[in-house]
Amino acid sequence: MNLELLLSYIQNKLTDDLFQLGLYQCLLSFLVACFVAVVSIPVVIKISELKFLMEKPGVRSSHKTATPTFGGIAIFAAILISYFLWPAIDQTDIYRTNLSIVGMSILFFIGIKDDMVGIDPNKKIFFQVLPSLILIFFGKLRIDYLYGIFGMYHINDVFSILITCLIFITIINAINLIDGIDGLAGAISTLASLTFGGWFLLTNHFAMACLAFTLSGALVGFLRFNFSHTSKIFMGNTGSLILGFLLSFFAVRFINLNNSFRFDPTSFFNAPIIAIVILIVPIFDTLRVFLVRIMAGRSPFSADRNHMHHIIVDNGLSHAAATAVLCSISLLNTILFFLFHRDISNTVSLFILIGMFFLYMTMGVFLKMRARVQAIDKPRRKGLYLSQLANAFSGKNILRYL
Repeated sequence: MNLELLLSYIQNKLTDDLFQLGLYQCLLSFLVACFVAVVSIPVVIKISELKFLMEKPGVRSSHKTATPTFGGIAIFAAILISYFLWPAIDQTDIYRTNLSIVGMSILFFIGIKDDMVGIDPNKKIFFQVLPSLILIFFGKLRIDYLYGIFGMYHINDVFSILITCLIFITIINAINLIDGIDGLAGAISTLASLTFGGWFLLTNHFAMACLAFTLSGALVGFLRFNFSHTSKIFMGNTGSLILGFLLSFFAVRFINLNNSFRFDPTSFFNAPIIAIVILIVPIFDTLRVFLVRIMAGRSPFSADRNHMHHIIVDNGLSHAAATAVLCSISLLNTILFFLFHRDISNTVSLFILIGMFFLYMTMGVFLKMRARVQAIDKPRRKGLYLSQLANAFSGKNILRYL
């Protein structure tokens, strides 16, 4: 993408009547979804309190009081009402977006069951794959072009289906796993959906843009309560499954469309790398905790307080501050990559991301070590910090800090 051409393209777009209509619809979708979420969440909180549908504090919890955990219901309702309120401007993606609502509805009911009584992990994976396959086969949505990563371009149908399913499962679970402190999953998803939605809007894919702005509006309404001290609510698995599924849909479609519009000024020759960068925090955190658990001889799906957001909170930051730090990292990486990606091949970009991941792992080691040292009496803190620093990378000790 040429930055100068893109700016000129945006200026011309602003005078286009169809674009103005799409922009108007996206803004209204955002506002209506936000309003529905703000109005419906107090009702959900009241019902949760009356029926004792609350999440109690536990060993891994970052909260100290029982809290309603069905914010995903309000997010789901806000998306449905706002998205279907407007007539379709274009028919390019309307069938796919409708199929995504079908898949989202499946995950909505699975999430409710998981929040209320729990669900077997194998069944949970199956119901993540099912809506993905609906989009893959009925919506013909799949990754079939790898943009020259490791010399690979077009790939066969079987590998295409497998890699698309893997993307859905990875992002759905990544969003689910970062939903551990106030605001993090919602804020990261808001930034990602606005980024994807802005690009869909510029390329006249108004159905996709409308759905993305609807999701971000619903999340802004939810975050108003998620950060509240007096009327707090969590999104629960109901909300995180919905977010992960829709963000997976946006990411895969973003990659597809950039291949189709390869010579358009708004297209990116390294769309897969950009999709990873936009979702860098949940992807890196999921890879990190899985790797650490496997290295420690545990199941990658075993629960612990080893996520980066837990480590940052253990270092003394509030939930809001920890969320701000991780969102800033995500936003900064996205902006820098958009500015400096033009002369870098996709393979080199992938190696850069791998290097950044190991830097992320190293930061996790030192922050976890620092959090443990801070828990010790102040007079002993300095000496113990130095001794633990010397032993941090020796033998099995590293597993204690990863």
